[in-house]
Amino acid sequence: MWFPILGLLVGLIIGSVFTLHVPIVFAKYLSIAVLAALDSILGGIRGILEESFDGTILLSGFFTNALLAVLLAYMGDHLGVDLYLAAVVAFGIRLFNNLGFIRRDLLNRYKKRQRERSAADEID
Repeated sequence: MWFPILGLLVGLIIGSVFTLHVPIVFAKYLSIAVLAALDSILGGIRGILEESFDGTILLSGFFTNALLAVLLAYMGDHLGVDLYLAAVVAFGIRLFNNLGFIRRDLLNRYKKRQRERSAADEID
């Protein structure tokens, strides 16, 4: 479970040490790629908490979602319509759903441990 978080921290440190300039033309594509990566990370953490994690599903979902999102942004650029917003909304909804699940699951586990500790203290 800590491996994705460790990877995120290493990426943040590398990103803060090295400066990388992205042309403004690619800003939409980069933002969608970041959303796809965050969606995959939170989906992976959720899968671990549900004990249904599968690395193949995680990687295939990441590349499929990122490819579709970039394709929508590319088509939208050529059609003059902001189709990338569809991907942003979809990723945003998934991010908040996964984050809500992770938060509830971790809180439930914490409360369960607290109850077990207090029950053990009462016995002693």
